Order: sequence, then structure tokens, then C-alpha cells
Amino acid sequence: MRDPDSCHAIHRSLLIAVFDILEEAGLEVYLVNARETKNLPGRKSDVQESQWLMKLHTYGLLRNSFRPPQEIRTLRTYWRQRSDLVRAAGRHIQRMQKALTQMNIQLANVLSDISGKSGQAIIKAILQGERDGGELATLCDRRVQASQEEVAGSLEGNWQDDLLFVLQQEQDGYEFCQKQMADCDRHLEQCLQQRADRSQGASLPVEKRKERRKKKKGNHPQFDLRTALFRMAGTDLTLIDSVDVMTAMTILSEAGWDMSKWKTEDHFVSWLRLCPDNRISSDKIIGKGRLPTNNRVTIALKMAASTLRTSQTYLGAQFRRLRTKLGSPVAIKAMAAKLARLIYRMLRFGMQYVDQGAEF
Repeated sequence: MRDPDSCHAIHRSLLIAVFDILEEAGLEVYLVNARETKNLPGRKSDVQESQWLMKLHTYGLLRNSFRPPQEIRTLRTYWRQRSDLVRAAGRHIQRMQKALTQMNIQLANVLSDISGKSGQAIIKAILQGERDGGELATLCDRRVQASQEEVAGSLEGNWQDDLLFVLQQEQDGYEFCQKQMADCDRHLEQCLQQRADRSQGASLPVEKRKERRKKKKGNHPQFDLRTALFRMAGTDLTLIDSVDVMTAMTILSEAGWDMSKWKTEDHFVSWLRLCPDNRISSDKIIGKGRLPTNNRVTIALKMAASTLRTSQTYLGAQFRRLRTKLGSPVAIKAMAAKLARLIYRMLRFGMQYVDQGAEF
């Protein structure tokens, strides 16, 4: 028997294929939320259910769900694949760290990230047969704060062939993920270059000071993603505090730049399920519910909102005020909704975000 979750995934893939074929044929296809039809009478078979859905659609009782156009879906495919590779590379790093710890190699005590330049140089030397801690410590970059004696002391462990084999396997897997990410970056850059230029000759705004000081490292794309996104969307979402280029890419690859799909910013916030779920009777709130979601834009906005805790900006001060009154979870959701409204205004009306300052 198949796993129910895998069966559902296969079923969704088949529906997507049918949707694409019908859309290419010039038909207006509706993608309807099943919650709107699940408790209706007369559904005894697939034939009767299809007839019932046809009747509902004839009366205009079915709402079409949002599905981005093909050019956004292409961009989304590349970005989702890259995100999966980033997570896979992170899992390889965790297993490498576990193998080192089991051999009593406490490299994490002196290096903040074993996937960096110094950590990778030491691990590759270990896999090539080097066991002397002093020699391995000389491979560290001069910017490492720990001394060579401290690094050498952390490399005194119990070398085991089985764990070294695991370390080699995980290192190969990590390097393979990095190679796949580089290929994904090339395709992503080509895809962004093929999009129409919506900047209308405007120049890219000056980068924020904190962002300017950051260097390209880690899992960031190996090309100028900020310029490419500004050219594609016509506005720079990274001007909003806590919204970096990775968050902006997630938003544009999932929702696109055409905010006319939602009538107002309230509709956009509701689509993200960041609005309150209040049950109202006679103009009174009789209960409050939760709106769980796995929308990637919602998750990205919540992660961005959580970074406002130490931000000395208007949004940072507003987050801290809400956190004091309502608690962190509610404040994060409220500020994520605030970010969504700012993004909607910038993409829909071409507004530019200007920080008013924490004192204001």
C-alpha cells in the first residue's frame, strides 16, 4: 500500500498537468478550494460530483484560486529547487559535525561554521590523511579569532575509520549540493534576464548601510540578485527593514509582481492568512481561531518580522511595542501583515518605502 501523503502528492501533480494542458488550449480553468464544496449534498459518485460542481460554477458560487502565470511558475521552480538544495547541504553539514563530535574533534568550539573557508580546508586535509593538529591549525584563515594553539587542541581526537568514511561521504554530498546550487544559479540568472524590464530606466536605490557591509557568503546566489529583481519588479523591496534579497526573491517567485490579482491589500493579507480569524455575532467577537498555513511567502515574512527585535527603525520600535503588549507570536504575525501591506503598496502603486525612525 502507498503512503496516503505520497498518493495525495501524485494526485496533485496529475491535476497540475491537466491544468497546464487546458490552459494552453485557451480555456479559462478554475482552481477551486475543496473546502467550499465538501459539505454539499448529492455527492454519491464522481459523475454526480462533477455535475454538482458544474452547477455551482454555472451559478457563480465557485471562486478561482490564485495561480501565478507561467513565467512566475518557471522562476518559482528554480527558486524552490535551490531552496531544497540549501536545506540538503545544511543536513550534510550537520552530519559532518556529528561525525567529528563522535571522534571528539571539537572543531565547532573554535570555528563558528565548518562550511566556511577554514573549516573546509581543515576537513579536506583530514580526509587526505593529515592528523597533526598543529599542521591542521595552520590552515585557518587569519581572521579566525581563536589562536592556532586553541585550534590544534580542538583537533585532538580518536580517529576512527568508520566515522572518517561517514565524514568523506557527507563531504562529497555537500560538495555535490554546492555544484547543483551553482547550476541552479546559472539557470536562475538566465531566467531573470529574460524577463521584461519594468524599471523604466530608473536607477537602483542606494543600498542600506547594514546590507552594504554584508559580504556575499553562505547560501546567497553568486550573481547580483538585487539588481535583477529591481529590473524585473520595477521596485526595490529590500528598502523595507528586515526584507533582504532572499526574502524578496521568495515573495516575487511565489506571488509575482502583479498585485492586481488582489483587489486590496486586505485581500492580499487574507490570502497570506495573516489576518485575524475572529468569529463575530451581533457585532461582537465571540471567539478567535488560528489560521495555520504553509504558504512560503507567509513563512518568509514571519522570519523577516522576527529579525525586527533589535532593529533601530520605525518597524523595529513598532515590533517591540506590540511584543510588550501582546507577546512575541502575535507581534510577529502582526508585523508580517504590516510587511505584506508595504510590499503590496510598493508593487501595486510604485510607492517607495522611507523609514521614519524609531523615535517617530
